[in-house]
Amino acid sequence: MTEHDQSKSKTQTLRGSCHCGAVKYEVNADPARGGSRCNCSVCTKLGAFGAIVKPDAFKLLTPEEELGTYVWGHKVSTRYFCKACGTHCFGKGYLAEVGGDFVSFSYNTIDDLELSELPVVYWDGRHNNWQSGPASKPWPILKAPAMGPSDAA
Repeated sequence: MTEHDQSKSKTQTLRGSCHCGAVKYEVNADPARGGSRCNCSVCTKLGAFGAIVKPDAFKLLTPEEELGTYVWGHKVSTRYFCKACGTHCFGKGYLAEVGGDFVSFSYNTIDDLELSELPVVYWDGRHNNWQSGPASKPWPILKAPAMGPSDAA
């Protein structure tokens, strides 16, 4: 983020929770900056719509032992979910490309926020195409093979 962008930032404390309310957290973020969607296998299955913040911008209000964890793939992050209802709320990890230690949170779990008003960017995780950066339109998840004349019914 440039200095100019920082001056426009309207960081606020957002409150998040799982579906059943057993997991609660706060995160300092600017919803006007929007969130991202990724087409990797786990984000696709979870319908993830999230953002990344530094660890000091995140505060878990629930004892960590109340949470389940999931680590997959390259083991860049650990995802945390409610043991009772299964809602994936946030993840913690380290990745040099995003500035080191991070917390990713799901805008889907933020209370009292209209998601349809947030800008969205898309990442092509399914094809490990991170170097292309974010896009304004979703990347294709799977491409259907072209139908030829002999394929028509």
